Amino acid sequence: MEISAADVMRLRKATGAGMMDCKSALAEADGDFSRATDIIREKGKLVASKRADRSATEGVVLAKVIESKKAGALLVLNCETDFVAKNEAFVAFAYKILDSAIANNAADLEAVKALVIDGRTVENLIIEQTGVIGEKLDLPYFAKLDAETVVAYIHPGNKLSTLVGFNKADVEYQVTRDIAMQVAAMNPVAIDKDDVPAETVAKELEIAKEKFRQEGKPEAMLDKISQGALVKFFKDSTLLNQDFIKENKQTVKDFLKSVDKDLSVTAFYRYNLAD
Repeated sequence: MEISAADVMRLRKATGAGMMDCKSALAEADGDFSRATDIIREKGKLVASKRADRSATEGVVLAKVIESKKAGALLVLNCETDFVAKNEAFVAFAYKILDSAIANNAADLEAVKALVIDGRTVENLIIEQTGVIGEKLDLPYFAKLDAETVVAYIHPGNKLSTLVGFNKADVEYQVTRDIAMQVAAMNPVAIDKDDVPAETVAKELEIAKEKFRQEGKPEAMLDKISQGALVKFFKDSTLLNQDFIKENKQTVKDFLKSVDKDLSVTAFYRYNLAD
């Protein structure tokens, strides 16, 4: 039977598949639009199955906040190649998932995958898009943050994003952006030294001890001098104690206090595809 261009365009709009794939699906379905849609979806499942063992390490890291700046979310969508990661349709697909997650106040990654968009779950949409794009897609990470003020920062290229929460409402945007960029650039492990996990502290102490041991320091002195190394670790690796990247003569904590004596960070998330 003859397949009209209008039907092909309609199927393409509904599935996102290429023109030839849509035409082929309609021909196989004898023009039955519903059946053709199923064929496109089944193709996605087949491609996803074939590419299950592939490595999807490229992609986009996106972050966004709601209009009130009281909440935000960060989401990662992986693909196989940088070529696809830069494709406008792929980025738009990732934003579509992120927007739905924010609108539905999704609590975690599993909740995001279960969301229904255009009649299908996000998990199934990702499988379908695997067939459309021809690459393995994966949704490995989602984080949600609520605070008095939340800011999102996406580094150019969509490979690195941060989400930061503050304990005060209506914090000036430039202030929040500077801190979000600090998190992006300096990759802190925690907000302050008391927030560093005990296992991380123990590991850093052991690394310091072994370093000084290799340098020939007396065994009896290792505990004491390793504590000094730990102090430096806290300064370099905890957000509030880091040197502020825009003015390294003050710490991030000092910068925030210069804005408001009670201003501080309540939480942050950072994801970098290069890590």
